[in-house]
Amino acid sequence: MHAALITGTETVELVEFPDPTPAPAGVVVDIAYCGICGTDIHAYQSGRPYNPAICGHEWSGTLSAIGAEVNSLSEGDRVVVAAAPACGQCTACRRGQADRCQVSFLSAVGRDELAPPHGGFAPRLAVASSRVVRTDSGLTDLQAAQVEPITVAFHAVRTSALRLGDIAVIQGGGPIGLATMQWVRAAGAGKVVVVEPNAQRRELACALGAHHSVAPGEETDTLIAELTHGLGADIVYECVGRPFAVQSAVDLARRGGAMCLIGLAEGDAPISPGAWLVKEIAVTSSLAYLHEEFEMAMGMIADGRIQVEPLHTSTTGLDGFEAALADLASGTSEQVKVLVDPNR
Repeated sequence: MHAALITGTETVELVEFPDPTPAPAGVVVDIAYCGICGTDIHAYQSGRPYNPAICGHEWSGTLSAIGAEVNSLSEGDRVVVAAAPACGQCTACRRGQADRCQVSFLSAVGRDELAPPHGGFAPRLAVASSRVVRTDSGLTDLQAAQVEPITVAFHAVRTSALRLGDIAVIQGGGPIGLATMQWVRAAGAGKVVVVEPNAQRRELACALGAHHSVAPGEETDTLIAELTHGLGADIVYECVGRPFAVQSAVDLARRGGAMCLIGLAEGDAPISPGAWLVKEIAVTSSLAYLHEEFEMAMGMIADGRIQVEPLHTSTTGLDGFEAALADLASGTSEQVKVLVDPNR
């Protein structure tokens, strides 16, 4: 069996692995689809050391083998990747901070005891049974493959400082930005603005429910000033994942407003501390998700409140994975969400 791994700057290798078998507390998933994430693109561009277990962490599939200690799942169950539930035993859990469970966090970043040597860019994958959730029966396999990034955005908005009626700005119209925009609308924002340089993505943002979608720069500044009578946005969600965008998010917010950091920038970000101080900006940041949020997110995809089909723009096999990465990394791609079918 071969798995695709990003092994250096603009370098992808198909590495041979033995067919996986489940640990006593594990399962084997036959992968249906695996999405290409922004972290995969950053790793491809930078060549920095990259945990192979998360090289392809947006997967869905069907269970083909069950460990001897697993009694809550069955072969043939359709599943999506998730973080493990809170363990109840670590220091954070014992202090009543189950949402900061150390075991759950390690599973979310592919550092748990049963973390595999590769991700979902492979036909099969062995993982801990705690890391999978049954797929909502109302979802197709293509929808299920997008549950992980949709849940990333769900967690960010759920834990942010958004209030009913707020004027909210989303920086970035990629998969996470467009998912965040939909959750912000569902959570009751009054006006939602997406800032995105790509015209096609701006059109898609409006089709998915954004009230406004504008190019960054003067056009954005003018629109936000008009909508807020010169005050600035109530809350800005940073989904670009580039160092420059951190300060620009604060620049768009009003005094007493909020910024939610979702995009993961490579390297340090230049900021103007005086602006943060004068504005008394409330900052939240969000990485990954909680186990229970997957069922919540899937339910809202299944009932139509969140749309994922328009985000999916193409599917490739393992043989086209590197070309897809290069296209997405170019900065001029017309793609939004590319899924990999490792059996294609």
